[in-house]
Amino acid sequence: MRLGAYTACLHDRSLDETLKILGELGLTSAEINTGGFIGAPHIPIDDLLGSAGAREDYLGRYRQAGITLTGLNVNGNPLNPDPRVGPKHAADLRRTIDLAAKLGVKRVVTMSGLPGGEPGATVANWVVNPWDSQYLDIVDYQWREVAIPFWRDIQARAADADVKVCIEMHPHNLVFNPPTLMRLVEQTNATHVGAEMDPSHLFWQGIDPVAAVRHLGDLVFHAAAKDTRINGDNVKLYGVLDDRFTRTPADRNPLNLGGANTLNQWPESPSWQFVAVGRGHGDDFWVPFLQALHEVDPDIAVNIEHEDTELDQIEGLRQAAENLLAAAQKAGV
Repeated sequence: MRLGAYTACLHDRSLDETLKILGELGLTSAEINTGGFIGAPHIPIDDLLGSAGAREDYLGRYRQAGITLTGLNVNGNPLNPDPRVGPKHAADLRRTIDLAAKLGVKRVVTMSGLPGGEPGATVANWVVNPWDSQYLDIVDYQWREVAIPFWRDIQARAADADVKVCIEMHPHNLVFNPPTLMRLVEQTNATHVGAEMDPSHLFWQGIDPVAAVRHLGDLVFHAAAKDTRINGDNVKLYGVLDDRFTRTPADRNPLNLGGANTLNQWPESPSWQFVAVGRGHGDDFWVPFLQALHEVDPDIAVNIEHEDTELDQIEGLRQAAENLLAAAQKAGV
């Protein structure tokens, strides 16, 4: 098992400094962003696609640092009906599969995407609970007309490249839990599309990530180490479907997510929030989680994703790394 980090949180550091930080924290794996919602601060994609020498030099920097490049991350919405967003994110995913094949990296992480609710729509539409037949009509259209054709093509590309595409089960996507992941795999006859097991998005939905790993079995290709803290007093009032987000003021340079879309601000007193490994759940979760992943694939990469707003870049990574490495030791993996 490789324990490492997804380097998006160190986007303002050079690649060499980033790898040095990971090594000093005792980590041996790195996952690098290649497009989608975030740019590619740590990888010169065009150079690497065009030059075998550039690829050898690039991978040599990892070897020198004692780090293995275990994944390319291109999270975005490749099914977004906004013509400024969906086509670009889809192209980023296709290009990342090509790049992974050339680099010998076997895992590409992404999201399933979310289409509009009907032909001609211009905004994505997530149906949370299709109790009314009109909502089920939307879901049927999204899967049958948009998602399945797209993902059949991605499956074919990934199989040709001998690369596994790992879907982060993320709400506001068609694939957000184990049943929807299996639906996508079954309806596309996928052999090279499966799950990136990120427990943080499952916790607040009430899903047991260990049970999810065992249910999906060898469809789990890759994993993230990110925790979630459920704030009990707040969830009693607001529930887990907490909609009290606010727009990020322009003078605070909101993160652009494609087109005119930007990242919003969380509520001041959220029902739940992303935290570093160990700050939401202790060893009673992380030890069996790592053991379950090891049972599926002893060589699986588990990369920290730092989104704990209460901790800065380095402190968040440090706490997550210490707790993840300690849990791995106790798990015997």
